Amino acid sequence: MAIEPQHITKLKEIAGPKGWSDDQTIIAPHLVEPRDKFSGVTPLLLLPDSTQNVSKLVTYCNQNKIKVVPQGGNTGLVGGGVPDGSGNEIIINLKRLNKIRSEDVLNHTITVDSGVILSDLHDAVEKINFQFPLHLASEGSTMIGGNISTNAGGINVLHYGVTRDLILGLEIVLPSGEILSDLTGLRKDNTGYDLKQLFIGAEGTLGIVTGATLKLYPSHLQKNTAFVAIKNPQSAIELLSLARKISGDNLIAFEILPRIGLDFTIKHMAGCCDPLAEKYPWYILMECATSLEKDLLDLEILLERILETALNKDLVLDGVIAKNMAETKALWNLRESMSEAQKFEGGSIKHDISVPVSKIPQFIELASAAVIKKLPGIRPVPFGHIGDGNIHFNLSQPLGMEKSEYLALWQQINSIVHDIVHSLGGSISAEHGIGILKVQELERYKPEIDLKIMRTLKKAIDPNNIMNPGRVISLK
Repeated sequence: MAIEPQHITKLKEIAGPKGWSDDQTIIAPHLVEPRDKFSGVTPLLLLPDSTQNVSKLVTYCNQNKIKVVPQGGNTGLVGGGVPDGSGNEIIINLKRLNKIRSEDVLNHTITVDSGVILSDLHDAVEKINFQFPLHLASEGSTMIGGNISTNAGGINVLHYGVTRDLILGLEIVLPSGEILSDLTGLRKDNTGYDLKQLFIGAEGTLGIVTGATLKLYPSHLQKNTAFVAIKNPQSAIELLSLARKISGDNLIAFEILPRIGLDFTIKHMAGCCDPLAEKYPWYILMECATSLEKDLLDLEILLERILETALNKDLVLDGVIAKNMAETKALWNLRESMSEAQKFEGGSIKHDISVPVSKIPQFIELASAAVIKKLPGIRPVPFGHIGDGNIHFNLSQPLGMEKSEYLALWQQINSIVHDIVHSLGGSISAEHGIGILKVQELERYKPEIDLKIMRTLKKAIDPNNIMNPGRVISLK
């Protein structure tokens, strides 16, 4: 049933003159997610500029059972941030909540609105000689609220943890419109349930994050990046263990890239070239960093020691260490462009999985063999955050196959891959979330008691089921 006109009028009134749009040209970019896999419609885009305004809008929606889709930078990959096709959902986009609220240098914290763009946060903390270590390929458009709602991962999880580990306090507008606020910046608080944890990774199904107090870390005074060739994924995890031990845990990033992925990237992405003279089956992009001065710890010597030891153990076949920032950026561009490069090779069936680090070689071997058996000619491109057990197991279509015919196999291929992940004690969603894409998959693999508790929480906090309904968990 369409939203009644009087409700649209009232929501516009609450939002204020600059706080809404019903112009479908303006709304259009908010209706489609980056992969074009999910799209929807809405009669109204709301653009509140304060937590209090969000509260008033949500209160009205709850009283009138109007469904709400919270949205940040709309960079999500599982359909959780766009409306469905019913026309019965409105978008509340947080981009006007974009202020740095306060900095506490001695507490190593910063408090921000949820609409602050991640790269803008990086710039802000750099000015006070700190860093916020969450780094994503989409950091020029992704927003802090979305990072929190999806529990984003990124390249530095190995050392700093996921977004959950970087949060000290949240401000949330609940489905009732009430404001739950805990922005104290405390690192220890044992006064009952840690409520903020419910909302981190909940993808807007339990409330709308409007503010956050975040941990800051000293700026890196040294950072060294190496690109090395290896024989296989088993060598990768042995190199990882060696590097962590020798570096004194100064290893902050450790990414695996297959030759096929590198070939795609060099072929299709401008400015990308092969860092090594010879071709090898697998590569590792690794980075060490420290806030120590060079006279206390020479990171260049440390990285050379890692690679020298690895060469002697036959874990590394070849490699190069970036000499300057330009070379570092060029190496990281190979990694960050790999997913986009696959678009030029036709359809890509994607998986965002995690398994224990020790089982990554087994997973890649089993999953690659299984999908090739199912569809000869399919081209596995496993890459990503091997340091924390998260692999983007992307599968490019066979050469000469129709894209639509290939993508029609998405569910079948997913089941094959996810069954293997499950058998290895892994997760079907490491950092992208569940959204709409994986609701049925979650029900297939998650224990019934887990699903029961999730539904109980959803019904208790959002009894009218107005907040991002149908995402993450279905209410049976």
